[in-house]
Amino acid sequence: MNTIKVDPITLQVISGALDTIAEEMGHVLYRMSFSSIIRESQDLGAGLFDLNYQTICESESTPMHIGSIPAYLRGIEQTLQGGEWHEGDVVVHNHPYYGSSHSPDLAVIIPIFHEGELIAFAGNTAHHIDIGAATPGLIIDVADVYAEGMLLAGIKLYEKGKRNEGLAQMITHNSRASTQLIRDIEAQVASAQLGVKRFKELLTRYGKDTAFAAIEQLIDYSETMLRQRIAAIPDGDYRAEGFLDDDGRNRETRLPVVVTVTVAGDSVTVDLTGSADQTPTAYNVPFEGSCKVAAYAAFRMLLLDSYTLETPVPSNEGSFRPIKVVAPKGSIFNPIFPAAAEARFTQCNRMIDLIIRALAPVLPERVIAGSSASISFASYSGLKEGGDYWVFLEVNEGAYGGRPRSDGPDCIDNLMANTRNNPIEDLGMHLPMICDRYELRDDVMPGAGKHRGGIGVVKAQRVLTPGFITHESERHYDVPWGIFGGTDGAVGRTEIYNAANPDERTLMPSKFSGYATQAGDVMAYYSPCGGGYGDPLERTPEQVREDVLDDFCSLEHARDIYGVVLSEAVVIDADATQRRRSEMRQRQAISA
Repeated sequence: MNTIKVDPITLQVISGALDTIAEEMGHVLYRMSFSSIIRESQDLGAGLFDLNYQTICESESTPMHIGSIPAYLRGIEQTLQGGEWHEGDVVVHNHPYYGSSHSPDLAVIIPIFHEGELIAFAGNTAHHIDIGAATPGLIIDVADVYAEGMLLAGIKLYEKGKRNEGLAQMITHNSRASTQLIRDIEAQVASAQLGVKRFKELLTRYGKDTAFAAIEQLIDYSETMLRQRIAAIPDGDYRAEGFLDDDGRNRETRLPVVVTVTVAGDSVTVDLTGSADQTPTAYNVPFEGSCKVAAYAAFRMLLLDSYTLETPVPSNEGSFRPIKVVAPKGSIFNPIFPAAAEARFTQCNRMIDLIIRALAPVLPERVIAGSSASISFASYSGLKEGGDYWVFLEVNEGAYGGRPRSDGPDCIDNLMANTRNNPIEDLGMHLPMICDRYELRDDVMPGAGKHRGGIGVVKAQRVLTPGFITHESERHYDVPWGIFGGTDGAVGRTEIYNAANPDERTLMPSKFSGYATQAGDVMAYYSPCGGGYGDPLERTPEQVREDVLDDFCSLEHARDIYGVVLSEAVVIDADATQRRRSEMRQRQAISA
């Protein structure tokens, strides 16, 4: 056990250095990558990890990536080629039953040796556009995990510094986007190599014992800070329920999601007992690499949000320790091998949404109303003239629910996601696609409240060649919830039509696989809008007026829901508004 006590100034300097290493690793990864899902959307994570697979530091990337890497390392321990690490080794790993978040998220791990001793690991994960699954880019309706594409478990791409050309050749011959895949993996290798280099420089400057003493103190500090905030929540069981639309095949079967949060002292347990059984499609969640990670992220965002803290708490293993996750074997959140588990993101987002809802009564100043809590993840693909595939993965934005002191943000990734949108200019330059529409929804109202819910996006993408679309989304039925008097938001929807006949539209389910398209076909996605926070009658008339001017609210909605009377010229009638709101409050009192 390390008994060195690092002084506060040195501790802070080392903490900053570790954060910088992780951020630089992430920066190198997305700057060097070729596919837009990594280069533009930054669907990645990077960091350093100790020999016990504890997170030392992490990039400010998508939480699902970073939180899962310790599980990848535990899976690699069980599957490592040759069973031993050597200097110069580079391992690639993506097996969902050995810690992977899901199969398209390939991890690259490099061991860090210091004076001949293995002391840590540098690693990253990134979402790849095609690993040879049954449908291009994204997979939902398949029978088992083997249909998800290449499964790599503890395989060395480099062994003692020598590249495994046979493995590289196998990878490139089993992907529809082989050039992008292998180059993106090379970017991951460069990112991890940089992490090795920078950590060795840190050890040279401060010494191994001091550096690791500081790491232990930082991890303990993060744990202490989270436990203090958990301890401030009254002990008890807090429960919330919702449901998922379907599993991508059985359209009429809704899938329950049940979350029970048990607070006991300075620790919490998230119990998913009562949630749906595992599905016969890929709509399942790997327990180690995704389910547990989502629970960790939920409490970090609720209790350790850097915006709400005077001093940010380091993002490391300490923020995982107070949280236990339970999901019965054979459930959608803990499937049994060989069930497929590629399409696993929306379930995690809904879990977080329900954790927030469950804790709302005891954390009113920290929670938000229901968000879109989904993900629109679409794969567009087709054949080029020479016979090669083009594949494009796109993440569309959703909306947050209203917040204690402000409206829910519009058109933004939310909860578990942290990816960026892909610029439509980049799309038009590189792919046979055109974005016909990209704006805030104007067909529905967001949840009303003292602070209204965020407004979702509508995006219409037109393909110029025949091909396929696979789409994973959610919340076409279960509306984002309002809270503390706020009204519910609005569900999402997806339509497909041909640009030559825009009035003939097919309403699609929230998720579908391998839909065959013709040139000119358009997929229009409408993301859910967030629920409202607080009584709509407490929203200032001027805020309501501004929403009407911005086309976020109609004159009728302003009068009927907010009690604000506006003229056709959008001028507030103060007297009529006062009378209207007084009448509405009286009706509320009677109904209560």
